[in-house]
Amino acid sequence: MKHHLVSFVATFTVLASCALAAEEAKVTPAGDRIRIELGGKLFTEYVFKAGPRPYLYPVLAADGTEMMRHYPMKKEVPGEAYDHPHHRSLWFTHGDVNGLDFWAETGGAKQGRILNEKVSSAVEKGAAVIRASSKWVGPDDAVHMTDDTVIRARAIAGGRLLDYEVTLKAPADKAVTLGDTKEGSMAIRLPLWMTPTHSYSVNKQRVKHEGKGTIINAEGIKNDATWGKRSTWVDYHAPKDGKVYGVAMFDHPSNPRHPTWWHVRSYALFAANPFGKHDFENLKDQPKAGALTIPAGGSVTFRWRFYFHMGDEKAGQVAEQYQAYVAGK
Repeated sequence: MKHHLVSFVATFTVLASCALAAEEAKVTPAGDRIRIELGGKLFTEYVFKAGPRPYLYPVLAADGTEMMRHYPMKKEVPGEAYDHPHHRSLWFTHGDVNGLDFWAETGGAKQGRILNEKVSSAVEKGAAVIRASSKWVGPDDAVHMTDDTVIRARAIAGGRLLDYEVTLKAPADKAVTLGDTKEGSMAIRLPLWMTPTHSYSVNKQRVKHEGKGTIINAEGIKNDATWGKRSTWVDYHAPKDGKVYGVAMFDHPSNPRHPTWWHVRSYALFAANPFGKHDFENLKDQPKAGALTIPAGGSVTFRWRFYFHMGDEKAGQVAEQYQAYVAGK
């Protein structure tokens, strides 16, 4: 009996080790991007040279389901909305940096670009880790700000975690002002099937989409009412092919302005924005209420976590996962 128990424990240990190994992360540099695999499957790629700013595309659930919109990386995909071409999958930027726009892609006189200067990747403690540095450049090629970004991706039971940490740095000789605008900042553009019922544009015509998705925040506020509210987390989930898929975003308690405001829309834009106070709170007489100035030579750091899960916010234990994030897990 003792021999059988020892054999069972040994077998269980081997199986558990194999299961853990199967979830190991892998990073593979490939030209203008870095591929991240979790459990032998593609999770995402960090694209750092192919657009006006770095972004992550595609972004896949554990079973391979696409959790992002393809446009504008792919121009024509059936069943997609083609609005807001600057919504590139998963990205960080802001619409007012010293009066320049790093959010939109209009190509106008105030259009900024985020240019990668260096990038590295590794696997650390079972997580894929990317470290990148970029400069925020105006149309006159002047550098208005730099950033150091750290991205960590790992698998957990039933889901995927993506931690995004960005440190924004002002040049030694001038301050940087992150202006008050709703156009920002840490964002993902989800696929159309994840949305609640809403209208969107097709060939300049408004079309109604009968969606089955739900947006909910930590206070239980749902759908369009979550826009502009402050909350520690927001979850976006919907059914597809007999399953329910969800994406939650967590605002770290160390972030300035925590809990953040949310620029989250029923048409599938999902963004945390700590700078858009006058838009979100309708402070028309205080257009600079949410502006944040980094002094010359100074810096500010923001941290967010994306949690890709199965089920709604309760089945996916979003509140519990947020507490784990707060606890440093």
